[in-house]
Amino acid sequence: MAPPGSGKAVWRALGYLRRYRLETAGALASLLLVSATNLAAPQMVRVAIDNGIAKGNNATVLAAVGGLVAIALGRGLFNFLQGYLAERVSQGVAFDLRDALFARIQRLSFSYYDQAQTGQLLTRLTNDVEQVRTFVGTGVVQLAASLAMLVGCAALLLSTNPVLAVASLATIAPILWLFRSFMGKMGPLFGKVQMTLGQLNGILQEDLRGVRVVRAFSGEAREAARYQKANEELLGHNLLVIEAISTNFPFVGYFAALGTLVVVGLGGLLIFRNSLTIGELLAFNSYLGFLMMPIITLGFIAAQISRAGASALRVFELLDTQVEVADKPGATPLPPLQGRVELRDVRFRYAGSEREILRGVSFTAEPGQLVAILGTTGSGKSTIINLLPRFYDVTGGAVLLDGHDVREVTLSSLRSQIGVVLQDSLLFSGTVRENIAYGRPDATLEEIRAAAEAAQAAEFIAGLPQGYDTVVGERGVGLSGGQRQRLAIARALLTDPRLLILDDSTSAVDAETEAAIQDALDRLMRSSHRTAIVIAQRISTVRDADLILVIDEGKVVAQGTHEQLLGSSPLYNEILGSQLQPGKVEAA
Repeated sequence: MAPPGSGKAVWRALGYLRRYRLETAGALASLLLVSATNLAAPQMVRVAIDNGIAKGNNATVLAAVGGLVAIALGRGLFNFLQGYLAERVSQGVAFDLRDALFARIQRLSFSYYDQAQTGQLLTRLTNDVEQVRTFVGTGVVQLAASLAMLVGCAALLLSTNPVLAVASLATIAPILWLFRSFMGKMGPLFGKVQMTLGQLNGILQEDLRGVRVVRAFSGEAREAARYQKANEELLGHNLLVIEAISTNFPFVGYFAALGTLVVVGLGGLLIFRNSLTIGELLAFNSYLGFLMMPIITLGFIAAQISRAGASALRVFELLDTQVEVADKPGATPLPPLQGRVELRDVRFRYAGSEREILRGVSFTAEPGQLVAILGTTGSGKSTIINLLPRFYDVTGGAVLLDGHDVREVTLSSLRSQIGVVLQDSLLFSGTVRENIAYGRPDATLEEIRAAAEAAQAAEFIAGLPQGYDTVVGERGVGLSGGQRQRLAIARALLTDPRLLILDDSTSAVDAETEAAIQDALDRLMRSSHRTAIVIAQRISTVRDADLILVIDEGKVVAQGTHEQLLGSSPLYNEILGSQLQPGKVEAA
């Protein structure tokens, strides 16, 4: 049976045709006219034989031939219009679906991506949309035309000779039962094909991103085997689809041939009894052939509906995914920040997890302070900084900025006042200038240069082939880790944030560069009273901090200045000696 909800998903996909009413109506009208010309052609043949050749009337024969030529010209014109308009509709629907899916992906919460596979998302935006496009844009038009052709052929058969029509239609009736059974089998099969294709794309995407790791550990053979296993599974599902098609369609041909046999046999007897003319028999046989065309087309459309239903289900499942972190009704813009950060008894667990990552974290950072966060691995350091810009929502307690609960203000006003430099300094394909100005696309070149100088990036940018117009590769390929981090810092500083979040932002630079960056950041923070929260990996960072938070197992187990913690926290001393890297003081 078809996947639950696939029928509703197909109907919902058809709703996208409303935006293209005129093109859809034009395509349907063109196909109906094509059907009309097809149905008229056998009548021209009947007239030519019965009223022309049989009676020796040359004028009638010439008129019938002229009619056939006109029918052929009209059929060609309407076929062109149908194909052109249907393709415009299908491409428009695909455009709308891709746009809607991408917009949804941009708004989905981080908790969704923690559990979703990238390959499945890519498959939904590409292959699944294509399957829906094929049916909604062209399949539905062909379906309407096939049904019109069926009704027209059946009516003409019955009007030509009711006895012969009933006998021939009786032989074709089992084909409809075959198609009903066929559709029930194909839905689940196509669902498995799309799911496996998503897994295959996921493996491919992982390997493309991790190609250096694969080769560094001689993992080519293992990755090839993993890909081959998924590919074989996809092949198996596709072969099951082919088997289902191959099993059913020979029976369609059998019953079609049986119908022709009945027409020729019974029609011959009726001619001998003068109940049927030769022209009518030829027209009747032509209509029977025309009747088989839409029936066979319906068989292929049945498979297309099953595949489109499975794909539409996956597309709308993504479109209907709830956005967990969103503006609440009545959310107000966050006023310009002074920079006071407060966490009150914050608790947090990731979706699907039973374990609490944060268990009652509380602290306050005053405006202009530099706060360093230290902790054991998995203690929840990164989770804390992810809660400030509402990448996730707390499961208990509250995060407040200047006394405002971050859940009560609009996301745009919140995040526009926070600068974030993540541990993975991701850059986009584009120029250096575009990457620095990502948060402020309207920034002037002078402002971009100032941010680059503050992040100690101006010197290496000047040495690039085209300076700020140098194109960097995907994810910043071609730049060193330190260069990527400095560009990421410049990107954050350009937005002039009141709250600056740095997740291990200088771990990939040498001591000299790190010292320069720290000096620049310190001047910026002190001069403009900017609050900075840093996950520290350098001794220099914690020594300069106004407040140090020591996190262990989701709790703040100690807080204070460097001197205070040296004498009061054994865990701080342990982390200081085992985890932190020498900074500018040690280098000096």
